[in-house]
Amino acid sequence: MIRSKLSREKIEPHRFGAGALTIASGSASPATAGNERTLDLRQRAAPLWFIAFAILLTMLFIKPLFSLATHAAHSELDSYIVLVPFVSAYLIYTRRKQIPNDYGFSPWAIVPLLAGLAALAIALSLHRSGGSLSDHDYLSLMALSFVCLLAGGGFVFLGRKWMLSTAFPFAFLIFMVPMPDAITGTLETASMLASAEAANLFFNITGTPVLRNGTVFQLPNITIQVGQECSGIRSSCVLVITSLLTANLFLKGTWRRAMLVCFVIPLGIVRNGFRVWVIAMLCVHIGPGMIHSIIHRRGGPIFFALSLIPLFLLLWWLRRGEIAQGHRRRNRSESLPANPSA
Repeated sequence: MIRSKLSREKIEPHRFGAGALTIASGSASPATAGNERTLDLRQRAAPLWFIAFAILLTMLFIKPLFSLATHAAHSELDSYIVLVPFVSAYLIYTRRKQIPNDYGFSPWAIVPLLAGLAALAIALSLHRSGGSLSDHDYLSLMALSFVCLLAGGGFVFLGRKWMLSTAFPFAFLIFMVPMPDAITGTLETASMLASAEAANLFFNITGTPVLRNGTVFQLPNITIQVGQECSGIRSSCVLVITSLLTANLFLKGTWRRAMLVCFVIPLGIVRNGFRVWVIAMLCVHIGPGMIHSIIHRRGGPIFFALSLIPLFLLLWWLRRGEIAQGHRRRNRSESLPANPSA
């Protein structure tokens, strides 16, 4: 009897406690569900808030953005700028399934926001005061401010994880910023000198008689000079952008991507030197009038297309090696013995 009573006394509090736990958990579930519902609504509204922010930011920058589009439409160097936002949007669209839905504020937003506000302040102060800032540099600063503020809004409304998953499409927007005049002049001079060296190499390889004085080449029947307009800076910029896109879309390894992008620098120099050599040979063997031919004036796209051949051959080789490496790793993992403890 004593044992039975004691066992009954032990069981009864246990039942009471279980009931109390059941009641407590049941009373807390509506509040928890409400919090989860509110959090879910905030998560869904985050992209809408970012879209509204992007529209408002575009409206605030509508005048410099319109001037930038007009400049790009009439510029040989910056004509690719109008395509950059569409390419970036397409890249985000293709990655939509890999983008996390975990939105939230990130303190990293302070970095692009401060950079954007600083660029905006410098552009407006120098432009309104009539300083030494050219219209081209003013557009560069305003475009830089727009891109930085847009990235800052991404960190504010979408969060760090979302921005990291779309790092390349967002970073690609930097090509909306035209190169400042000082950088453009420096790159043109460097490319001009490098192109002259490459052209001289082709003259020596082919045994062409030539007297060189800097960027001036004295050939039979004609003397030519490699000027800044022969630097090929525009096609080199487009070649860099093409290499970045193809490396990101078709390659996964970091060193393979870096190799493809770095390859375009000597490739652009060789292409420019080859173009100078071809025009010079046409002038020597056909006539000096070839210096005014369409090959010299409008032949840039032809030589650019030729430069894509070695670029895509290197891409094919790198991608083939990456696929073969993946197959070897898969076969090695399949050949490993099973874990005995499993």
